[in-house]
Amino acid sequence: MSVETLFRPFTVKSLTLPNRIVMAPMTRSFSPGGIPTSDVAAYYRRRAEGGVGLIITEGTVVERPAARNDVAVPVFHGEALPEWKKVVEEVHAAGGLIAPQIWHVGASRGQGADWQPLGKVDSPSGLVAADKQKYEPMTEEDIADTIAAFGRSATATRDLGFDAVEIHGAHSYLIDQFFWNVLNTRNDRWGGSTIGERARFGAEVVKAVREGVGEDMALILRISQWKGGDFNAKNAHTPAELEQWLSPLIDAGVDVFHASQRRFWEPEFEGSDLNFAGWIKKVTGVPTISVGSVGLDGEFIAAFGGAGSNVASLDGLIERMERDEFDLIAVGRALLADPRWVEKVREGRHDELMAFDRSAMATLT
Repeated sequence: MSVETLFRPFTVKSLTLPNRIVMAPMTRSFSPGGIPTSDVAAYYRRRAEGGVGLIITEGTVVERPAARNDVAVPVFHGEALPEWKKVVEEVHAAGGLIAPQIWHVGASRGQGADWQPLGKVDSPSGLVAADKQKYEPMTEEDIADTIAAFGRSATATRDLGFDAVEIHGAHSYLIDQFFWNVLNTRNDRWGGSTIGERARFGAEVVKAVREGVGEDMALILRISQWKGGDFNAKNAHTPAELEQWLSPLIDAGVDVFHASQRRFWEPEFEGSDLNFAGWIKKVTGVPTISVGSVGLDGEFIAAFGGAGSNVASLDGLIERMERDEFDLIAVGRALLADPRWVEKVREGRHDELMAFDRSAMATLT
C-alpha cells in the first residue's frame, strides 16, 4: 500500500509536524544521576535526522523526592535543565521537533528490593494493589506541591525551547493511580466513585502545565487503560465513561491525547473495530496519537523478558489512518532499533527495515 497518508503534515496549536510519525517515549536509563549526557542528545538527534515528525522524550521526572524509581532516569529540574537545552539544540539543528514527557512514577516501584526512594512515596491512597497498602496517602500539601512541580517543569519546557509538552498520565504511574479506582480509594475531592471525579488530580496537573507552557504550545496527555500489573484493567468500561473521564481533562487544557495500547490494532470496546485512540477521537473530537507494536509482530512488554519481534506489514495501520481513525502514530521499538526507520518507510525500502532484538535496549543506538 502507499505510505503517502503517513507523510501528510499535521498542525495543532503552534506545532506543525511534517508527517504523522511520532517517536514514542521509551525509558532508556542512560542519564547517570538524572542528568542527560551528550550521548542522549546524539540519540535524539539521530531520530530527527531520520525524519521523525515529532520526538517525545523518555519520561523525565518532576521535582519531588520520590518521583523516579531509577537513578539513571533523567530529571527535569535543576542541573539537568542545561543538558536538556543541549538536547533541544541538537534536535533542532537536524530539523526536528521535540517534546519532553514529564512524569512522576508515584507508588510504582520497579528496581528490586535494594531500591530506596529518596523521600516519601507519593500515591493517592498508599496502595500498591487492591487492599494492599504500603505507603501513607498523599496529604493536601503533598498534592499541591506535586501539582506545582509539574507546573515548574512546564515552565522549563517553554524556556528551553521545546516544541510541545507531554504529560505521562498512563501505565499506573502517579496520575493514572488517581484515575484508577483500585488504587484511588480516597473519599475526599481527589477521589470518588466515578472516573469523572477521579480525573480531578490529572485535570489540576494539566491546568498547571498549561499555565507553565502558555496557550500556544501543544499539550499532549498520555493515557492508558492497561496498567503495569494488570493488562485487562480499565478506567472507562464504556464510551460514556470515556467521555466522563476525558471531558475535565480537555477543559483543563489537553490538545492531544496519546492513547497507549500494547497492540494498536485491538478494538477498545465491543461492537466496533475502533481502537483506544479511535474511540477517544470519536467521543471528544480531540486529535489523538495511537501507539502499540507498530511495524513489529510482537508486543513490547514481552521485550522486557527477552523476546524479539520481526518486521510486520504496515497495511493495517495505513488503512486506519486513511479512514482518519486517529491523527498520529507513535513508533517505539522499531525506531529504537533503527534511527532511519521513517526514512526507509518513506522511500519504500521495506526490505531494509530491521527486526527488534532486546540487545537494542542495552545501548543508545
